[in-house]
Amino acid sequence: MSQTDAAPWPPERSAWGSPPSPRYESLAARFRPIFARIREGAVARERERRLPEEAVGWLRAARFGALRVPEAEGGFGASLPDLFGLLAELAQADSNLPQALRNHFGFAEDTVSSPHDARRARWIERLAEGDLFGGAWSETGNAVVGTFETRIHRRGDGWGLTGRKYYTTGSLFADWIDVVGTGEAGEETSVVVSARAPGVAILDDWDGFGQRLTASGTATFADVPAIGEPLPTEVRFAYGTAFFQAVHLATLTGIARAAADAVTGAVRIRDRTYSHAAGARPSADPQVLQVVGRVHALAYAAGALNARAAEAVQRAYEARVANLPEAQAQAITIASEIELAQAQTVLTGLVLDAGTILFDALGASATSSRHALDRHWRNARTIASHNPRIFKDRIVGDFAVNGTEPPFQWKIGRVLPAAS
Repeated sequence: MSQTDAAPWPPERSAWGSPPSPRYESLAARFRPIFARIREGAVARERERRLPEEAVGWLRAARFGALRVPEAEGGFGASLPDLFGLLAELAQADSNLPQALRNHFGFAEDTVSSPHDARRARWIERLAEGDLFGGAWSETGNAVVGTFETRIHRRGDGWGLTGRKYYTTGSLFADWIDVVGTGEAGEETSVVVSARAPGVAILDDWDGFGQRLTASGTATFADVPAIGEPLPTEVRFAYGTAFFQAVHLATLTGIARAAADAVTGAVRIRDRTYSHAAGARPSADPQVLQVVGRVHALAYAAGALNARAAEAVQRAYEARVANLPEAQAQAITIASEIELAQAQTVLTGLVLDAGTILFDALGASATSSRHALDRHWRNARTIASHNPRIFKDRIVGDFAVNGTEPPFQWKIGRVLPAAS
């Protein structure tokens, strides 16, 4: 048995903490057999750089993407703490999957929290059926911060989409793609297109050293017909940045737990030791056990932060659907953004540490590529590079000292020189 084949203790012996809601266990029971199947092939997929298309198919068939759709509308009615708890469990099996579904759940959240109208009804039905949504927002090349070269334009009696996007995470697995671009009046707006429409081309050209199986590459759109009317981004859910960051935190939490599983299983079966070790086997060596315990503690702390952050996003969601007075809703949204920024800077460090020190409990053979134990650090480091944490501490400090509101949309690109 290899170091990556060693199974963790049964879930009932886990010490990750209490579930986020009374109904969480019944929700999780529906998907845990799928998570287990996903986990079985995770290392092989990593070594072979094989996209998890089969695994996505299992999740689609189980309607995992309908978690946030209310039960009365055909979904599972999961709360946000439930959702982020399940995403952490999925990430524990394979961290590529929750990131590949990040844009899907962002679109689902915006839809679920929207006013009841024809647009919401259309997409709620598709979500309840299990359809998956990808996203195409960021651009490379000559894009300027705050603008998009992608155009949303008139196309006969409807609308069309022309442009090129990058970081289109999960779109290769999706049925529909949510795309942001520039409208005819220069406004920032969005449309949904079929992932299989003529003129859509999606490439798996992501070349990062981590999260390599998320299908996060280039998408091009050549006069692609849009579904329905464009939706201005300014009317979409204001807590979107907090939500998208919370998905990252859940994924990082799962990575830390996977690292804890890996080092625990490897130490349990390892029978080689050092001449100067404190035990005849690593499983009886107090120094090795201390490392294992430390990795578990880091994973536990990450989970606690993930759970607290999920509660903050849930409050922002409740403010939106309750149509609270604008000032109160804004305060809740700001609070969720600040809470997520604080959680991000600390949780990221915990998970990176877990992915590093697990090797202190193992021998040099643990660095063999066949075990792929390095994927935990690589994947965590890659996720941590999105929405850079160095800016988050400053944003929190500026809010604390000066009351400066945090930014509610992250954009990348070049900054034009100031006019003379």
